[in-house]
Amino acid sequence: MSGAACVRPDCQGGHLMVTGFCDTCHRRPAAPEPPPPAPVPSTNRTPAHPAEPPRRPAGPAAGELDRDGLLVLPYLPSPEPSEAADTTARPPTGGRRCGVDNCAGTIGVSYDGGPAPDHGFCPECGAEYSFRPKLRPGDRVAGHYEVLGYLAVGGHGWVYLAEDTRVPGLHVVLKGLINTGDAVARRAAVEERRSLTTLHHRDIVRIVTYVRHQAPGDSEPTGYIVMEYVGGRSLAWIRFAPDEELARLFGDGGLEFGHVITYGCKILGALEYLHGQGLLYCDMKPENVIHYGREIKVIDLGAIRRVDDRSSGLVYTHGYAPPKKERDERGLDVDSDLYTVGRTLKVLAERAGPPAGLAARSFEALIRRATHPEPAARFRSAAEMSRQLWEVLREHQALGGHEPYPERSTRFEPTAAVFGAALGTVPALEHWTGRTGTGAPELPVGAPDPRETARALPVPLPDPADPATVLLGGLAADTPDRIAERAAGDPALDTVETALWLCRAYLDAGRADRAETWVLRAEERSGEYDWRIFWHRGLVHLTCGRVEAAEGEFMAAYAALPGEAAPKLALGYCSEYLAEALRNAAAEEITVPRAGAGLARIRRAEEQQVRRAEARERQAEEYYEAVRRRDRTQGSAAFGLARIRLRRGDRRRAVAVLDEVPTTSRHYDAARVAAVRVLAGRLPGGSGPGTAELRAAADRLAGLHLDGSGSWDRLVTELREHALGCRPPGGWGTGFPAGDLFGPADGEEALAELLSRSLKRLADQAGSAGERGDLLDRAYAVLPEPAAFRQLLRGRWRTA
Repeated sequence: MSGAACVRPDCQGGHLMVTGFCDTCHRRPAAPEPPPPAPVPSTNRTPAHPAEPPRRPAGPAAGELDRDGLLVLPYLPSPEPSEAADTTARPPTGGRRCGVDNCAGTIGVSYDGGPAPDHGFCPECGAEYSFRPKLRPGDRVAGHYEVLGYLAVGGHGWVYLAEDTRVPGLHVVLKGLINTGDAVARRAAVEERRSLTTLHHRDIVRIVTYVRHQAPGDSEPTGYIVMEYVGGRSLAWIRFAPDEELARLFGDGGLEFGHVITYGCKILGALEYLHGQGLLYCDMKPENVIHYGREIKVIDLGAIRRVDDRSSGLVYTHGYAPPKKERDERGLDVDSDLYTVGRTLKVLAERAGPPAGLAARSFEALIRRATHPEPAARFRSAAEMSRQLWEVLREHQALGGHEPYPERSTRFEPTAAVFGAALGTVPALEHWTGRTGTGAPELPVGAPDPRETARALPVPLPDPADPATVLLGGLAADTPDRIAERAAGDPALDTVETALWLCRAYLDAGRADRAETWVLRAEERSGEYDWRIFWHRGLVHLTCGRVEAAEGEFMAAYAALPGEAAPKLALGYCSEYLAEALRNAAAEEITVPRAGAGLARIRRAEEQQVRRAEARERQAEEYYEAVRRRDRTQGSAAFGLARIRLRRGDRRRAVAVLDEVPTTSRHYDAARVAAVRVLAGRLPGGSGPGTAELRAAADRLAGLHLDGSGSWDRLVTELREHALGCRPPGGWGTGFPAGDLFGPADGEEALAELLSRSLKRLADQAGSAGERGDLLDRAYAVLPEPAAFRQLLRGRWRTA
């Protein structure tokens, strides 16, 4: 629309600039007036009621998200101009750089405990300086901008609130210089004017025009940028506002953690736009962001500079900028901007309500990466940091009880694999032929095998910028040796992606030593802060059974990707496995005590091991819960939580988590099978089900859809085995689920007869004569008949 004629009737020959404002009347085009409402016929003659004053928009519902998936911000009204602007000038204190002819002297410093001077002479170069504002309330700039007061004093310039007298009620912002002799400040002002003129982003303040004004006594006019007035509150004001004021503006909960995340994502969106234009913002802090209405605006672009600028003076704020040593050695870069955002979010989060569950640790990990002392370890782009911040918001919302927001990972491929689903699998014949004794065994609630877990964990998405990605996409993973040989002589395959592909291929082939070699090659090519290296080293360690070492690698992946679910799933497994190892070690200490160890010492060691195991188990539960709450289709997390709760004897909560696996999950049927087995099964320690749980298992069994390979018979056999083996001495009582599954009435002989029939049916599924004989032996062993008669029947059947 640049160059279009201004359509305002009171504008003479104006044209719209690229900023969207007219170059003559300095206003936006007038919005078309809505048609007048149709008159409503009235049957009474009472005078109409006076119009009600405009109401403040209703606040968003708790957890309401906008179209970008961010928390809807509460509506913050613009303060009255008389409230926003101060009529008394308060010059800055604390000392500033002189800047005249690049002088590094400090000016405006108090001496002998007195007040800091707002004007004087530089002690280094002798140049005169003044921090006093050039304008006073009532002054007119460019003939029609009447100064109302002082809004702020920034790093380089005074910021004034003014009214355009040609359009009463239209407020603008004027920005000049604090010390007009500062060459750095003058360059920054020119850069800010140039930048504002060409930038167009919804979350960055826009320029209206540029004017010059010469105050009485000045030798030359001072330039002023005229910007749109963004009424609202700065994030610095929100940070220090009283609790009562925040409750009034944000609701009873005040500033929430989700609001801080939303601020961060919007700020990062603005910085991503700037970085795309080849610019750095340099001076992000709460003072430079305004919350107005339901939006935010990044203001004060005075510190902006080109990404490749290595000569002009740096503008930054202590406490938010990277350390001095880094600034002196490398200047500022994209990751420096992200560092300032991390510091800004940290101070805002300290004022907000606490994050939910694991989201607190995820947020801390995100801030640590953004503000890492080593620049190479920080986020590489505003988009990358924003995505992880958005993921942390998803986690916070889900753990806070809100409906999960479905999303696909941008770092890992989707997978249908699941680990630790033994509970959801109908037992095979080996469940009966491979054990001794006739009692019902405990449910399989131990941590799954590390190798099984390594194969089921997600795989990182291929890097589209890697030249080998396309070539590897069509190759079979069962021929790693041939691909490794080709990679040695083909530069197109000598890449990080090829090395990682070969690592996974060798792991699938069971050759962990070769996989480890290729991880090292990938690290040589990518650097030490590539999260994919951490992930693949973790997979290698898991495959080799080194779970504690794998945990360290997955923790590094979590630190790099604090919003992703995959590292948390892996860490949940590691914590679960190590908790079980600690419990086993404690039990072994009691069973086989060390020579010379006293009983009291053994007991103390056992108690310490158990406490450590319980802490590990709580960690595993926290990780699994965070993954499951965000994505209830995640079968591995659901089964992991169920195992932990069953080891604690909490059958009800284990079933509850299995019931929450939705029908859209690939693991829905397995979760339903697991729920039936859990309801009727024997828990670790020998605890059996109650009558109500046995009835629930019988009711659920009828709704299962099992394949025709004998699964139904095997599951029925297991349920009858538990019903008989866990039967209380006095019977199941009045709530016994009589029917086809457990018989017409509660009785030990009737249950034994039904179990015997089931085992005979399983014998028909046997793949060998030995298996058939074992199942028939077990079928007659459960019957309450004389032993000699059972032996006779067993012998006849074996020879039949």
